[in-house]
Amino acid sequence: MAIRFVLSDYIEKAMTYAVYDKLEDGTFAGRIPQCKGVVAFARDLRKCEAELRSTLEDWIFVGLKLGHRLPIVGGINLNKEPNHERMGAYQTT
Repeated sequence: MAIRFVLSDYIEKAMTYAVYDKLEDGTFAGRIPQCKGVVAFARDLRKCEAELRSTLEDWIFVGLKLGHRLPIVGGINLNKEPNHERMGAYQTT
């Protein structure tokens, strides 16, 4: 369950870097500059934000699955290998 909270925190932090532009036709474009390729388009700002969040989630999952190096966002590094304690051999006396 801990990974779930780390991913949620990562998404929330990444969304704080979102940049939105109102296009000439009145629609909106959103992007997260730190997360290359994460862009979204929608008719209104709220829908654009929701679409951007969904795109970000997919981008993270694909990146993790394919082993891509993801940017560190808000101090959260998803690239770290899990630390495992070394287990000693069980000894009987």
